[in-house]
Amino acid sequence: MKKVIIIALGLGLALNLSAQRFLTKTGHIYFSSDAPLEKIEAHNRQVNAALDSRTGDFIFKVLMKSFAFEKALMQEHFNENYVESDLYPNAIFVGKIPNLDDVDFEKAGTYQVTVMGDMNLHGKSQKIEEDGVLVVSKDGIQATSTFNLEIADYDISIPGAVAGKIADEIQIHVDVNLKALNK
Repeated sequence: MKKVIIIALGLGLALNLSAQRFLTKTGHIYFSSDAPLEKIEAHNRQVNAALDSRTGDFIFKVLMKSFAFEKALMQEHFNENYVESDLYPNAIFVGKIPNLDDVDFEKAGTYQVTVMGDMNLHGKSQKIEEDGVLVVSKDGIQATSTFNLEIADYDISIPGAVAGKIADEIQIHVDVNLKALNK
């Protein structure tokens, strides 16, 4: 009986070790707006992200005021007039990787994934489904994706005076290096 209990505990421990949570607080997300009159790009390197390799749960939390622009006036307008960072301080994505079985977290390699979930930005939530890549290595997981968001979907309005300077569709680039929580 003792052997059965020891084997069961050992198996449970082994399964628990292979199913890890991966985290970062220094992820990188940037967006670009390529409008007819101006190209705008802003970077944020204070992105919190977590991935549970057992369930496929994936979450991002982005402090909007942490986006850095080339021009200070652009950053001010972004925070005060467009995303209203004081009212809506964070963008949050909560989702899952439905094709998690395609990823072997125990084997180094590059894996194509789909991420589905809810993007909450500017107080509005939208369902999104996007492609991404997970690169598994001994150092952790690098997750990348590039996708577009329609700003009108999030009730972000652009005044007529700057209509040709801000695109209706913003390209989002995600690049986060996740480290195992229990390492």
